[in-house]
Amino acid sequence: MERLPTPGERPDESGASTGSAYTATATVNEQGIVTGWSEGARRLLGYRSSDVVGQSAARLLADDIDETSRRDAAGREKWSGTVALRHRDGHRLQRRLLAHRRTSNGPVSEWLVVSAVAGEPRTPGGDALREWVFRQSPCLLAVFDADLRLVRANAGMERALSLTEDQMRGLRLPEIAPHPMSHEAETKMRLALESGEPQHVEAYIRPTGVSAERGWSTSLAPLKDPHGRVGAVCLAAHHTLQEHLARQRMLLLNEAETRIGTTADIRHTAQELADVAVPRLADFAAVDLLDAPQHGGEPPPVPSAGPITMGRAAVRSVLEDSPAPPPAPGEKTLYPPLSPVAQCLAQGHGALYEVTDPAIARWTAQDPRASWIRAVGTHSLMVVPMRADGTTLGVALYGRHQRQEPFEPDDLWLAEELTARAAVSIHNARRYIRERTTTMTLQRSLLPHTLPDQAALEIASRYLPAGTQAGVGGDWFDVIPLSGARVALVVGDVVGHGIRASATMGRLRTAVRTLADVDLPPDELLTHLDDLVIHLSADEGSTEGAAETAGGIGTTCLYAVYDPVSRRCTFARAGHPPPALVTPDGAVHFLDVPAGPPLGLGGLPFETFETELPEGSLLALYTDGLLEARDHDIDEALDKMFAALARPAQSLDTVCDRVLSAMLTHRPDDDIALLIARTRALHSDRVAAWDLASDPAIVAQARKDATDQLATWGLDDAAFITELTVSELVTNAIRYGRPPIQLRLIHADSTLICEVYDSSNTAPHMRRARTFDEGGRGLLLVAQLAQRWGTRHAPIGKTVWAEQSLSGG
Repeated sequence: MERLPTPGERPDESGASTGSAYTATATVNEQGIVTGWSEGARRLLGYRSSDVVGQSAARLLADDIDETSRRDAAGREKWSGTVALRHRDGHRLQRRLLAHRRTSNGPVSEWLVVSAVAGEPRTPGGDALREWVFRQSPCLLAVFDADLRLVRANAGMERALSLTEDQMRGLRLPEIAPHPMSHEAETKMRLALESGEPQHVEAYIRPTGVSAERGWSTSLAPLKDPHGRVGAVCLAAHHTLQEHLARQRMLLLNEAETRIGTTADIRHTAQELADVAVPRLADFAAVDLLDAPQHGGEPPPVPSAGPITMGRAAVRSVLEDSPAPPPAPGEKTLYPPLSPVAQCLAQGHGALYEVTDPAIARWTAQDPRASWIRAVGTHSLMVVPMRADGTTLGVALYGRHQRQEPFEPDDLWLAEELTARAAVSIHNARRYIRERTTTMTLQRSLLPHTLPDQAALEIASRYLPAGTQAGVGGDWFDVIPLSGARVALVVGDVVGHGIRASATMGRLRTAVRTLADVDLPPDELLTHLDDLVIHLSADEGSTEGAAETAGGIGTTCLYAVYDPVSRRCTFARAGHPPPALVTPDGAVHFLDVPAGPPLGLGGLPFETFETELPEGSLLALYTDGLLEARDHDIDEALDKMFAALARPAQSLDTVCDRVLSAMLTHRPDDDIALLIARTRALHSDRVAAWDLASDPAIVAQARKDATDQLATWGLDDAAFITELTVSELVTNAIRYGRPPIQLRLIHADSTLICEVYDSSNTAPHMRRARTFDEGGRGLLLVAQLAQRWGTRHAPIGKTVWAEQSLSGG
């Protein structure tokens, strides 16, 4: 540093005293007040900080600043000029100042004023310094004359091309480094000579045998004499290895986004990680995972002490004959407590190791299976824990033995990024498996395990969950026996996937069964179901993230009721695909059931469609997942479904399997529910009906007619319960109902049904008879003796029915 002048000594006019160069610095606010004063400023002008700070900067000037300089500084961010300054002892100093405007607090700004003060030069100047710059520049420099022959080359150029300047002097670039890019560079040098403009070579200039990664990016600049004439060309190149490696790392990281985690299969994801890493990052890679419970549970915590057992999930090596490292995928591997793997898992971050590290030596000494490290010549190793959402899932090992360069910190960063992406995918896959298992369990508990026995229809069904990561959906089906030997068929599809969809499906299925038990017509049932979905939506709509599919809005449903006595079937649908009908002669077509809106929209009506079905007709009810195969369009799907339904088959299970085989070539993208029903008929020999007068005296005749019919059917054992039931129901119809009155008996396989119709809409109900009451016990006895009983309303009147089992169970 420059020494302070001694008393009586005056610096020269340049202001330099004997010593090193330094910088004088001061800050001046917009009002011209000095706000900062450096030690260098004190050395230059002799003022202490306390003498200057807070004072006007004008007192430091030997002359007033001219108006031109003031205008130049106004409104600018930077100013430079020569100013005459006054030293504390009064002598004059001429100094070049550089001033920067800077903002300190909000809109308030100030000027930072600096001045370099020269002392004795510490480095040579002139030609010597220029020679230093040329020879020792970190860039590769070479000068070619007007004939494009080399005249100068710096040390970097000599090292890069393994040739001395003397060996290269007088040669053209293609002769020094034979390569097509050298010819391109020479063409650009000639252009620089002719145009006087700098040129660039986008490719690499490199000697024979040097790879592109070790090449250099080159610029060519024309060298001009003082008169502007171009007399030579300067070639400047900078090494691009680190830039190339950084670019390759980013490309690999971007590629990993599409190559890792393409499926929900854990082992496949682990193998994708290994395949991405080898050979572009490592010569071998292995992925070991901690054992997780079945059904996608989380692995146990990493033990703080003791060995760690993991399962090999994936391995990849550039050596085809001896895959490294062992063991093979599917086998167990045990890591000692102090091994690098155990330490990295405990610390929760990755680490770089050279094969000479004591930790590697200790590991190979403790674990004979770690001998593969030296056996394949591994010289550099990375160990990276696999962690996601605070859970340790396993570890990834990366090694190099073919590539000579050891792993760098940037390689470890890349390995951690790749491993983290695979860990997130594996963690999500396990969570998906867990949620799917839970959803499947819930759905299986809600779907019918066995179809009920009934005489109206022969039934077969299939349910296939989606095979995608979207999860199990809310498709469902049901078969519901109704009064009068009728049966209801229902197929529905809840919007969405996962537990919410399955839970909503369960609520709607329960609601359908409840509404079916009161014998609502199909259109009325869907109207009540629509109201239920709207209420569910209102209840759940405030839940965060649930508004879109709250309560199952958009759910579709098809509801059908078949009567084997009349062979008539009534349908209504809410946005659901129409049912397909196969007549006994093999013709297939869709039934023209009005579509109706999906459930939850509210305020829109549902319409019914009724048709008579020949005995032996085939009905196919399904969800839309059956028609949404990705490898064919809807028309082709319909043709395949119709063809499969039309082919004769001995069993309905065969029909179901045939339809699914024809429609699906892979696991479905959406859930599929399929319900196939073949109609049966109860002919007149199984049904007996009598019109009754509204007279209490007719009750005895009704009992006699019923017992005679039972004798005809060979059901004498059922006479007692039937007589009691007929007496009670007919008596109630005469006493509380209105004519006309009709009694009907239906013999449906193992069930006997007694029905009494009257035109009154008043429904009977049981009541508790008091001790001395003369009536009120008949309907209670019917309920006790019958298997089930109820009331079915019609547009005019009602039917009270009771059903008894003939199987003796």
